[in-house]
Amino acid sequence: MFGALDRFDDELTGNTHASELHEIVSRVFQDFSELCNEDIRKNFAGSVTGPTGTDSVDVFGYVNFLKDCDAAIQWTLFMPDLVRQQQDGFEVTCFEYKKMPAIRFIGIERDFSKDPEGLSNLLHTLNSLSAQYRCGLDCDILLLHHHGKGVDVEPCHGLWGRFMAKDTPVPDGFSFVDFVPQNDGKPGSPYISQFARAEFSGNPDSMHRQEGFDSDAMYDVTRNIILGQNVCIPYPDKYWTAEVFPDGFTKNSTIYLFCAET
Repeated sequence: MFGALDRFDDELTGNTHASELHEIVSRVFQDFSELCNEDIRKNFAGSVTGPTGTDSVDVFGYVNFLKDCDAAIQWTLFMPDLVRQQQDGFEVTCFEYKKMPAIRFIGIERDFSKDPEGLSNLLHTLNSLSAQYRCGLDCDILLLHHHGKGVDVEPCHGLWGRFMAKDTPVPDGFSFVDFVPQNDGKPGSPYISQFARAEFSGNPDSMHRQEGFDSDAMYDVTRNIILGQNVCIPYPDKYWTAEVFPDGFTKNSTIYLFCAET
């Protein structure tokens, strides 16, 4: 909470990390008539209209920074209590942030819920790789991502597979997604190998309940804990999540991974 307030105070006084914006904020504070200048006003507010007059391009303006800080303060105030209320029929037994070295996810984008033979073939191939290319995240995993785009722009892509060591050879018919420790500033893969890990116990149906949640209970609770701790979720450029099946795909997932830049 104090960290969120400190950041809000810095932004409120115009002490931003963007040198161009700092200059604009200083000019406006010294003379509010500067807002009569359309370019100054657009940058100060944080929205620019494209050349066609219809496209809108977001920029990091002073008002946008303040909105972001205000949201962070609201999250740190109210999310912890919301998370407690959401744990109905289950509980979070372990929550931690992890930073992995460069790794590679190998899997297949297909719904295997009604394809036991296909799932068996998938596992056979993964098992033949895992002994040589283990990375420390050796469970069956469903990776979910949107190619670095917003969820309202790109549909969700779900890959059934496993995390492997970097540069692991990709079997025929499989896809891969690379992860690196640091953000390269470009949308999409490689994603960052930093994430929150939430482990759940209790009623599996309650953990995966969707009614009243943005996705399901595991997703919402994990995300809301991150927001309540004022930790950055790199959405949409490096956004990804994953369901972890500790006892294999034939059992329920009870661990959730959520990208978080710590």
